[in-house]
Amino acid sequence: MRVLMLSWEFPPRIIGGLARHVYDLTRALADSGVEVDVITVAEDGALPFEDLHGVNVYRVKPPLPAACDFITGILQLNVAMLEKVMALLRHGESYDLVHAHDWLVAFAARAVKYALRLPLVSTIHATEYGRNHGLHTEEQRYISDVEWCLTYEAWRVICCSRYMRQELQRVFQLPPDKIRMVPNGVDPRQCRAGRNDSFLQQRFAPAGEQVVFFVGRLVREKGVHVLLEAAPRILAQAPKTRFVIAGRGPVLESLRGQARQMGIDRQVDFTGYVDDVTRNALYQAASVAVFPSIYEPFGIVALEAMAAKVPVVVADTGGLSEIVSHGVDGLKCYVGHAASLADQVLAVLGDAALAQKLSENAYHKVLTSYSWQEIARQTRTIYQEVLLAFRRSDWVPVEENEDSVTEVYPFAGRETAYDEQPARPH
Repeated sequence: MRVLMLSWEFPPRIIGGLARHVYDLTRALADSGVEVDVITVAEDGALPFEDLHGVNVYRVKPPLPAACDFITGILQLNVAMLEKVMALLRHGESYDLVHAHDWLVAFAARAVKYALRLPLVSTIHATEYGRNHGLHTEEQRYISDVEWCLTYEAWRVICCSRYMRQELQRVFQLPPDKIRMVPNGVDPRQCRAGRNDSFLQQRFAPAGEQVVFFVGRLVREKGVHVLLEAAPRILAQAPKTRFVIAGRGPVLESLRGQARQMGIDRQVDFTGYVDDVTRNALYQAASVAVFPSIYEPFGIVALEAMAAKVPVVVADTGGLSEIVSHGVDGLKCYVGHAASLADQVLAVLGDAALAQKLSENAYHKVLTSYSWQEIARQTRTIYQEVLLAFRRSDWVPVEENEDSVTEVYPFAGRETAYDEQPARPH
């Protein structure tokens, strides 16, 4: 089986959790015998082609001129991806299936589907509707419509949690039999390698201080502002506490301003982007890892903390609720509730026995339920299911005439993507 995978992110280009997901999934698929070619975005210093652990990775640059806005840039990226597919085909490559990750590669994935008559599988990691608690701008509505289009064109849609399954059904009216739920995973070896760094530990955790650690993309839905709101309550009872916030994103400056305005900026360190080795050293220094998301389809960073044997406190929302069992392998707080978050953090900081129990149980859960080998097995099963249905179907090439317009563009003329879900073209 040979799969063409399209993704906007792939290491060393890391914007959020999607990059890590695609990297680990493709490696595990390759280990299981699936041949995978990944087409992704070029990054400074990265090779245009690499064989990474049996995965062929092709990095492309959008064509010039430089895009004047984000949406145009994404369309140009899709053109570059299609050019790479055409080049691979000219060199004799062939594929059984296309797998697209999120809306940013939707147009290239759809074009390959129809041009090569291949079944399409899509993974939706988050929705524009969910990220913004609704659709408030023309750009948000456009992105949401492209997401809908990708889910419509896909033979199967993969999501990472029961929460996301419900969101896809609610927002896009997807039929339940089209959705498959496969969780994210984590490799504990990657979360514990290179952890001992006395310099970093001394910098962020001077003698006697306890570290409350957050790592992730700094966007509002990650809830770091709630953690800052909780800080005074935590400091009142545990004054020797330091808050280390790792990551970058559009709300970084506003978070720094919030910390200054609250008078806690001396107790808060914003590290910016950290690589995996630095992240692991910070886990080593941390007393608790906190993920107070407002919206979280899954929460792979929580799994990473659990794999690093750090007790976790998470918001009781989305996929985080499914990962953590309160009082067993982590603690949960109310969403957006600073006092609730502070109380859970203080419970961990003030009880070493509880912290050890939570971290040990969490590590065991990671080993038994969230291995990439198991996730690759489930994904491969979905591929086989799709290929079997595809071979038994009567889906035939579309005739190039005027009567075919509604089949090729089934959403043409629709005022919105949220009308009644049309029949699938398969």
